[in-house]
Amino acid sequence: MLKQTYVLPPLPPKIDLDTVPILKALANANRALAELKGRAATIPNQGILIDTLTLQEAKASSEIESIVTTQDELFQADFTLEADQSASAKEVTRYRDSLKHGHKALKNTGGIISNNTLIEMYRALKLRQDGFRTIPGTALKNDTTGEIIYVPPQTGEEVIRHMGDLEKFVNNDAHKDIDPLIKMALIHHQFESIHPFPDGNGRIGRILNVLYLVQTGLLDIPVLYLSRHITKNKAAYYHLLQAVRNSNGAQKEWEEWILYILSGVTDTAKTTLNLVEGIRSQMAEKKQRMRSDLPKLYSQDLLNNLFRHPYTRIEFIVSDLGVTRQTAAKYLDQLNSLGFVEKHTSGRNNYYINTDLVRLFFSVSDGQ
Repeated sequence: MLKQTYVLPPLPPKIDLDTVPILKALANANRALAELKGRAATIPNQGILIDTLTLQEAKASSEIESIVTTQDELFQADFTLEADQSASAKEVTRYRDSLKHGHKALKNTGGIISNNTLIEMYRALKLRQDGFRTIPGTALKNDTTGEIIYVPPQTGEEVIRHMGDLEKFVNNDAHKDIDPLIKMALIHHQFESIHPFPDGNGRIGRILNVLYLVQTGLLDIPVLYLSRHITKNKAAYYHLLQAVRNSNGAQKEWEEWILYILSGVTDTAKTTLNLVEGIRSQMAEKKQRMRSDLPKLYSQDLLNNLFRHPYTRIEFIVSDLGVTRQTAAKYLDQLNSLGFVEKHTSGRNNYYINTDLVRLFFSVSDGQ
């Protein structure tokens, strides 16, 4: 049996969560998150944000695990046979599906984030039918030296016990004195330290973050682009995660971890706010142009389609608008002729790109 180097404490840890640095960072994070929540509510169809921003989160989260794909691959994946998709594109789209599955389950369970939901998300992510680990042997290693730096709970019984305790902490209101953002930081650390699944723990843990923000009402829909911050600061993420374990949960190390998460919330809330603003602005501009240049063609459903599917095609128009293929093709040809979309061909199929929207996503991915 591998030797466990850190005994998971019950949550919350016995430390001061109201230090001056934490309270200052908390105020900034809550303010940025509130602004994002309010601005996101101005988008007329929330499905647009769920579909487009979830895919951006999936891309960033997967990059943390060195699963790298392009925006082009991701948008094409919605109408490309799975056999023709790259392995990376498949992984990222499964992350998106897992996140959306978790959000749907959250609504269906009345706001409960259960272990069953986490297991279902894991199965959607990995296309497997197992759940929590039952076989010992999992250990986390230093990527450079190969040295074992942390051994999570090993037996199935331990994993189930710790995850049961975590499930209670996530859903129990007994600790109302702890700000939800601080609680999220504690939950994320505990989940990653339990490491309950054979694979995919990082990605499921990051989905848990944004679902928790929805559960607590800090967001209405899961649109916080948090993985982008972790991708940019990956070394610090793993260092601080492990520092808490190495110190057996000392005050200083916990504080630094919480500050890292709060900084991430502030940073990504501002980035996502700019993205939402960009989407809102482009929708308003295209709506005005369509009403002016294509008054007989314009409908809110058609406009929504161009933003829900940055790469759209005839089948998507047929489904979203309830028109015939002939009518859908006519719509897209007119939109292409006036520059609303750009027509491309792949094999025998045509697809149409909302180039302004895709350019917006590229600018965010590049940190511009």
